[in-house]
Amino acid sequence: MRYKRILVSGRVQGVGFREFLRREVAAIGGLVGYAKNLRNGNLEVVVSGDEEKINKLAEKCKKGPLLAAIKGVSVEDVELDDEFDSFIIRM
Repeated sequence: MRYKRILVSGRVQGVGFREFLRREVAAIGGLVGYAKNLRNGNLEVVVSGDEEKINKLAEKCKKGPLLAAIKGVSVEDVELDDEFDSFIIRM
């Protein structure tokens, strides 16, 4: 299945970013996938859905929650064998 992978760098862990994303995805609607903290300190968001909605989420990632300090956001296409029926937080 085709997904978009959004990588967010900066101070993005320990600031409520994943919960922020859960709320934003619910508000946007129609997106499935996951958010996960990476060992290198970045945040990975993998989503599937309408391109316009994914772009809206990527824009929200550039702002992040109040305590975050975003250095960069990149978006790329990825292929996954996984299929999701909701947006989840991975540990």
